[in-house]
Amino acid sequence: MAGHEIPEPADRKQVADPLSDLRAAEEARHSCDPAFRHGVVVGFDGSTSSERALAYAIGMARRTGSGLIIVHVANRLPTTVWAGCEPPVFVDVPDHRTEVLGLELACADYLAEVPWILVERGGDICHELEEVGREYSADAIVVGSTHGIVGRLFGSVAGRLAKRAQRPVVVIP
Repeated sequence: MAGHEIPEPADRKQVADPLSDLRAAEEARHSCDPAFRHGVVVGFDGSTSSERALAYAIGMARRTGSGLIIVHVANRLPTTVWAGCEPPVFVDVPDHRTEVLGLELACADYLAEVPWILVERGGDICHELEEVGREYSADAIVVGSTHGIVGRLFGSVAGRLAKRAQRPVVVIP
C-alpha cells in the first residue's frame, strides 16, 4: 500500500513522553540572549550596598566589553513565615519591587554605557545568583557586603556565595 497512510484509531491514547516537559523547561532556561554570554552577574536589591556593587559591575562589564546581568531575587514567601508561622504551602506571591527596580534602572544614565538585562528570580539568593551565573556562563558574580547583625547571625550572602560558587565572586564593601 505505497502512498497510503493508515489512520490512527480515535480511541488510542497518546502516551506523552515524561521527559518532554523537562527538556522544554531546560531549553527555555538555556535560551538566554547570547549577547550576555560571559557577562557580569550582579545581585541588586536597591540597597546602598547593592548600588555600590552595581557601579563596580558596570565598570567591570565596560572594561571587558561584556553585558551586565542584573539579578533581583524576590521575596516569594508569605509574611507569616517571617512572623514565625509555618505556611500551609509555598505560594508564588508577586513582588512588585522588581518592577520598580526595573523602572529605576531603565531611567538611570549610568547604565547607558553597557548592554544590560534585569532578571527576576525567587528563592535562595546564593542559589539563584549562582544559577543565573551558570545559565549565562558568567565570568564573575558581583555582590555587595552585608552589614549588621542579620549577616553576623545567619551568614552573609557574599560569604555563602564565595564558598559555593563555581566562578569568581567579587564582594564590594
